[in-house]
Amino acid sequence: MSDVLKHGISRYKLYSLRDKGIIEQISRGVYRLVDLPPVSNPDLVTVALRYPNAVVCLISALSFHEMTTQIPHEVSIAIPRDSHPPSLEYPPLLVHRFADKAYQAGIEEHQIDGVTVKVYSPEKTLADCFKFRNKIGMDVVLEALKLYRGRKKFDHRKILEYARICRVEKIVRPYLEASI
Repeated sequence: MSDVLKHGISRYKLYSLRDKGIIEQISRGVYRLVDLPPVSNPDLVTVALRYPNAVVCLISALSFHEMTTQIPHEVSIAIPRDSHPPSLEYPPLLVHRFADKAYQAGIEEHQIDGVTVKVYSPEKTLADCFKFRNKIGMDVVLEALKLYRGRKKFDHRKILEYARICRVEKIVRPYLEASI
């Protein structure tokens, strides 16, 4: 909506285009042309457009990196501890507040249908999963570690670096040593 207003198109014209079926409303304030091909990951794109500072984390990041068989029922996002939590009708959000150092570490930017989406790296995601193991389940964490280990690039140093930042190094180390 804000981009359209900047280009001199009124809200009424936008609503008229929506009512005529030329554009569709993805979420509050987010519209797209109906003729465009479907968005490959509409939930992540919507969150990135509405909240550019949010970083996809935990189960949603595991799913993005294909490190889980879990299907996320909401988009898990990380925000800085002192920021205001976003509210969104759709998709449902699971908001986690991270300390500054943990929030800023391991952010990758990916392009999904021309939109920049921030997602934590696979290694940072594993460290976060160990930190939130009681909330997401240890079985999910171990599955993610197993799927990550199956990749050609197994970087235990990076995982330990992020585990140190997330203050779970002592918990992560035995699992990494067992998997080497």
